Amino acid sequence: MRFKWSILAIVFTVITVLSGCDRLLVLDPKGPQAKTQADDIIMTIWIMAFIVLVVFALLVYMLVKYRASKQSKDYEPPHIEGSKLVEAICIGVPIIIVTFLSIMSVKSNYEVEATPKGYENQKPLVVYASSSDWKWHFSYPEENIETVNYLYIPADRPIEFKLYSYGPITSFWIPQLGGQKYAMSDMVTTLHLAADEPGEFMGRNANFSGKGFAENTFDVKAMSQAEYDEWVQEVKETAKPLSEKKFDQLLEPGHLGRSTYNGTHLKFSPPPSAENGGHEHNSTKADKEDMNHADHENMEHEDMNMDDMNE
Repeated sequence: MRFKWSILAIVFTVITVLSGCDRLLVLDPKGPQAKTQADDIIMTIWIMAFIVLVVFALLVYMLVKYRASKQSKDYEPPHIEGSKLVEAICIGVPIIIVTFLSIMSVKSNYEVEATPKGYENQKPLVVYASSSDWKWHFSYPEENIETVNYLYIPADRPIEFKLYSYGPITSFWIPQLGGQKYAMSDMVTTLHLAADEPGEFMGRNANFSGKGFAENTFDVKAMSQAEYDEWVQEVKETAKPLSEKKFDQLLEPGHLGRSTYNGTHLKFSPPPSAENGGHEHNSTKADKEDMNHADHENMEHEDMNMDDMNE
């Protein structure tokens, strides 16, 4: 009786807990990049579920077939050297599974790093997404506007994000549109996304970056191209200009609400010049000019030495 009530309590707890769960955003894709990743997740879940079911079925079979109660008290198991078939299965099946998952992962990685499927012939909207403690700044160089902690994008158009940080390493993530990618202070990383339909989505920093990390989020809204153009025009007519002094205030640690500005910070505070693999290590413009000048002088000295040798 006690066992029966324990089982009922467990079932009731599972049902009540699951009924309060919201849908998994990563399994509710609204763009081609997110759909590719969601399909991979579902595939790996099915593969793991199949493996678990097979292992448990074999476990039950072994426990029933070879249980001690079936044998006589003086039973001694025969000496077995081994089975080549069993060893081949134990080694071969994991190799096949890992090979399949590796090929699937590499193929998917190339897909999500490229322009989203179906949008290859469209010009992408370039958005510079930079993070600070603990805010997100979105610069639209094509429209010459900037927003803080919210992002408006046109649906059915590829978006090319240029990611970097004014503080610690952060991770830009919109679960329903695609996977996360790091934003760093000394280089720019590129992320390609697209929304197949209008809607509102959640975006956040997925990498711990200090005590304000939990609230380092932003709102995303995908809309038709006409609505997007109207919003851009409204911002240009009503928003205040973004000055260097105001931007320095925005970079100070803390949490802010949503704000909108005319102009971007890209002119007076440009992003790092290194991109996708190169690193500047926070070198200043003067440092770069000195390095270029030194390289030029070295080349001149080498040319002079070569001329002396020729003479």
